[in-house]
Amino acid sequence: MGAVNEPIPVTRVTDQGTAKLMPDIDRERAWLLTVDGAPQSYVDLDEPTHLEFEYARRLGHVLDTVGEPGRALDALHLGGGALTLPRYVAATRPGSRQDVVEADRELLKLVVEHLPVPEDAGIALHGADAREWLEAAHSDSADVLVGDVFGGSRVPAHLTTVAYARAAERVLRVDGVYLANLADAAPFAFLRSQLATLAMVFEELALIAEPGVLRGRRFGNAVLVAAHQPLDVATLARRTAADAFPARVEHGPALRDFIGGAAPVREEDAVPSPEPPDGAFGIG
Repeated sequence: MGAVNEPIPVTRVTDQGTAKLMPDIDRERAWLLTVDGAPQSYVDLDEPTHLEFEYARRLGHVLDTVGEPGRALDALHLGGGALTLPRYVAATRPGSRQDVVEADRELLKLVVEHLPVPEDAGIALHGADAREWLEAAHSDSADVLVGDVFGGSRVPAHLTTVAYARAAERVLRVDGVYLANLADAAPFAFLRSQLATLAMVFEELALIAEPGVLRGRRFGNAVLVAAHQPLDVATLARRTAADAFPARVEHGPALRDFIGGAAPVREEDAVPSPEPPDGAFGIG
């Protein structure tokens, strides 16, 4: 017989699919969010600095290098999920002001209902299209912009173009940092095109991914980082190499070689990120 207050899974049909919140039996107030079976977010309400997914940990490493450690940030998150990274920033950088833009309003309602954020966390939630919100946002208003938008398991096409990158650059302050979570596999047509697109707008680029993904052995996540100011590549390399699943940081000439002859993405050429193969992000 289970405990009286044992958490139970929650399933709800949202605007973009079927969302499920499943409790982690090993952590008392931790939850996994999936949409149509694809893992989207993992949140531990008692330990918001715990980043379960490897890609989230890499995004966290980048966030830790923005400005002075612990300094409050103005952050814009495109894509909400279960608000894993906004909770992380609120915990590691008290006083931060954060906007979260999520197109799936029903998903936002589900998360707020079952995994609420403290009212004093400084996190404002907005049900809106990411590109529309970005293009209406104030210039020079964000220290960091996180792009983690997936329609199902694919990045929407309108968030892949030079015009989108220019909109992101306009909203960021001169020392701001853009970071994005993408997924691809060899021959990396999508990933290369995204790096080429960002290179049209930002001087500094870095790519963080597992060596096995970069060698073309499997489909996987890659974190892209872009800025006008030099990135703390040494710190990122050290931290990502020390993770349970070590990653590599590519930048400079090696990254330019990786991009090769890939062309920036024009509006008329934009396509969503590739469909993951069956089981690529399976949860068993």
